[in-house]
Amino acid sequence: MKWPQTRRLCRLQHMQKWKQRRKLGFLGIPTYWGSGLAEYNDLRYRFMAMDRLGSDLQKILEHSGGQLKKATVLQLGRGLVDILEYIHENEYVHADIKAANLMLGCIDPEQVYLADYGLSYRYCPDGVHKEYKENPKKGHNGTIEYTSLDAHKGLAPSRRGDLQILGFCLLHWLCGSLPWEKLLRNPTQVQEAKARLMDNLPDSVLELSVRGASTDEVEAFLSYVKTLDYQEKPNYKHLKDLLASVHTGGLDFSVPQEPAGGSTTKPTREKKAARVKRPPKAKAVPAEVEDDEEEEMKAKPVPARYIRGPPLTKPQAQSPKEVEDVPAVSRSLRTRGSVTYMEDDSESEEEEDDEDEEEEEEASPRPIAACYLRGPPISPGAQSKQKYTGRKTDGFSAMEIKKRQLLSHRRKHCEAQGGRWEGGRPTHEWAALKLQEKDRYPPQIQGYEHTHNSEQEAPPTRRNGWFSMFFFAGVFFFLGAALGVCQREFKPF
Repeated sequence: MKWPQTRRLCRLQHMQKWKQRRKLGFLGIPTYWGSGLAEYNDLRYRFMAMDRLGSDLQKILEHSGGQLKKATVLQLGRGLVDILEYIHENEYVHADIKAANLMLGCIDPEQVYLADYGLSYRYCPDGVHKEYKENPKKGHNGTIEYTSLDAHKGLAPSRRGDLQILGFCLLHWLCGSLPWEKLLRNPTQVQEAKARLMDNLPDSVLELSVRGASTDEVEAFLSYVKTLDYQEKPNYKHLKDLLASVHTGGLDFSVPQEPAGGSTTKPTREKKAARVKRPPKAKAVPAEVEDDEEEEMKAKPVPARYIRGPPLTKPQAQSPKEVEDVPAVSRSLRTRGSVTYMEDDSESEEEEDDEDEEEEEEASPRPIAACYLRGPPISPGAQSKQKYTGRKTDGFSAMEIKKRQLLSHRRKHCEAQGGRWEGGRPTHEWAALKLQEKDRYPPQIQGYEHTHNSEQEAPPTRRNGWFSMFFFAGVFFFLGAALGVCQREFKPF
């Protein structure tokens, strides 16, 4: 919005006086509360406070397929005529009316506000209207889809230009399309299409009539705008009467039930006609199935790498030749997981029972192989002796089993001969090991005895600790006694 020229139009007191004078209950212009400058981090910012608004009408149109109900379109038109009359009486025009600039109220969605005054223009400064002067350099200003013919010619915006823009918007919202929608990239062609529409009134608008909702009101609106002069003041009351409607309720933004007619329905009809020309597909007869159809019906095997979950244990019992021999009526497609296969209906019940049994077997818990268990193998009598090495083992290895069998055989042989068996060895072997240790280790560490086990060695134990203590104590006593004798012998007289 251009400040400070237009901010006085949005002041609450100014709008309240206008509504009392015109006996209006609502005027769709956002209230201006204040503006100013603010400084932050050595930067100056301009701000403006106004009413909080909701969604725009363009989003509603996109949701409803670009078309609104006729009663809603006429209600929006009457409200916008009130807004334009207020703006025009204050020497300004909006010049950019479209669905994207129409905002719904945040508190009451049925109240529609006209926002975005970035292209607003003061057409009558100090009561003097701008002259009619075409300027090709300023041509096609505004939103190309709805802008007026005056803007296409480069004329300054005027009151009849605002009303013509509003008429194009009403026509679009009612019919769902405009004749120049596909020409928007070429503004000159859009200008020519709009000129043809205005020159051929009322027939050009009546051709766009939708089924169940005529365009008589919009055609009368545009016909009146066509009669206006560039500097002429419109009759706003007459315009509101042209857009009168029997419906007096709130705005209804629901999707219209009747499809759009005119140019929007022609492509769909052509497509339907083209579809009718195509030869109809022959219906499949169960008793007479062609070979090609049978090949298409046959399920193709899916590679195992594309199948998720456990592999299917059910084999393909029938060969392709056997499947061809089965009548087409008795065959049916069955799907299991991501695999589709052929099945005979006569044996479907038995196979379903088999599948249920297989599913029950798959669902029941199965013992886990020992190779997938962490830790030493669990077996009686070997939990304390088995040493875990971090490798996966499936019970005892063959060498350990042979070793245990050999030890058991030696033990039985030793006991049969009257010998004694201790710690996995005969007693005479332990005596031989002790003699070897005495010969192997020096005398100063012979006090330690090493005991051996069949699978692990026990730490050495101290046996002559008390003997060493008494030995050192005797040595100290002997030295003390010798020192006392020496002191008595060499005592001076």
